[in-house]
Amino acid sequence: MIDTEKIILVGDKVLIRPFEGNKKSQGGLYLPPSVVEKERVHSGYVLKVGPGYPIGAPTEDETWKNTNSTKYIPLEAIEGDQALFLKKDSIEIELDGEKLVIVAQSAILLLVRDSII
Repeated sequence: MIDTEKIILVGDKVLIRPFEGNKKSQGGLYLPPSVVEKERVHSGYVLKVGPGYPIGAPTEDETWKNTNSTKYIPLEAIEGDQALFLKKDSIEIELDGEKLVIVAQSAILLLVRDSII
């Protein structure tokens, strides 16, 4: 199991554990992994999300104030969501022997959330 506490995502990036694709076609034929990997849209569970889109600090006349607190527009995805994303815009990585993908929020097409907060 991956310890997501040690992972820090930057900006609008989302870490996703992809689902194993459909192994069978609708006709009942088994599909080889090469066919499943060529699908344009994949899905998986969101493990971790970045802080969001950074907002520029407002300009102040008092430049002597040291205000380095960056503010962010948060992402729509939250941990535990099911995401449908574009395969071509994802980056595959391997952590602790598990294949994961990093996707920008703009590549996510759909989110399914079990409960509305």
